[in-house]
Amino acid sequence: MENVAILGTGMAGWGAAYRLHQEGVASVAYDKNDYYGGHTASFRHASGFVFDEGPHVSFTKHERLQKLFADSVEQEYQVIHARPNNYWRGHWIKHPAICNLSGLPTDLVVNCLKDFIQAHHDQQDHIEPKPIENYAHWLIASYGKSFAETFPMEYGFKYHTTTADNMSTAWLGPRLYHAKLEEVLLGALSPETPDVHYVDYVRYPSYDGFVSYLNYLPKHTQIKLGHQLVRLDPVAQQLHFGNGVSTKYDAVVSSIPLTELIPMIAGAPPDVVAAAKKLACTSCVMINLGIDRADLSQGQWTYFYDRDICFTRLSFPHMC
Repeated sequence: MENVAILGTGMAGWGAAYRLHQEGVASVAYDKNDYYGGHTASFRHASGFVFDEGPHVSFTKHERLQKLFADSVEQEYQVIHARPNNYWRGHWIKHPAICNLSGLPTDLVVNCLKDFIQAHHDQQDHIEPKPIENYAHWLIASYGKSFAETFPMEYGFKYHTTTADNMSTAWLGPRLYHAKLEEVLLGALSPETPDVHYVDYVRYPSYDGFVSYLNYLPKHTQIKLGHQLVRLDPVAQQLHFGNGVSTKYDAVVSSIPLTELIPMIAGAPPDVVAAAKKLACTSCVMINLGIDRADLSQGQWTYFYDRDICFTRLSFPHMC
């Protein structure tokens, strides 16, 4: 295999280039932008602030990846104790909210405790649960109905723009903390609680933004910018770009979203094209503010549940 094309130069593109480089296989990476990084890109404002294309941090627990990222920035990175929090109807709540109910309206706390204890009791006694067919079922089985409907279902609706019963659980992984009964009870009775979260510490480059973790990319592949794919011919094994360039390939690795890639593949089967049209995704509007002060917030990021607040999350500058 002599000519491997990689479509996209974000983290997924680098992963492909890195592995191919390890195997001694040369590759060429194409990006539609005039910079590499994809959604991992960072931009320096004239004022000196560096903004990422998203609130990125690294919290992988895989030592191999930790070392790879650290080496890519020559060990120049920060380790930050993660302290996220939540905002709900005027209340600032330590994260995770299920373990920090103290100070919330009494009737809500009572209902959350009652439902959580029932869910916990059902699990402990191995009572036959209802089939977990979607995210809503999972939330109720894990946290009880009151908490699930007040917090994660509301946040999920704002963030994913669909209801929890329309979502699977395949994406969850460790993202939601599995609270112990003792933790929930303590958090309902006292404002002083231990730090419990699936992310304890995050790592972030000391200089030039999150894209610095891709410093090795130019060493692992040849990069061609300003190449937006418009057609992929799998029979002729040829790529066609919007700038008029065409090139042959022996193999291709793509990080282009399937909703965009499938229509560009010549001769794609109709059922595959139809399936791609059914895929759902959301878009995100980011607003970056440069604020020259260090005491903006106790938390590095905050989740907002109220529907009358249009945004879902704030990430603060001392982290990114």
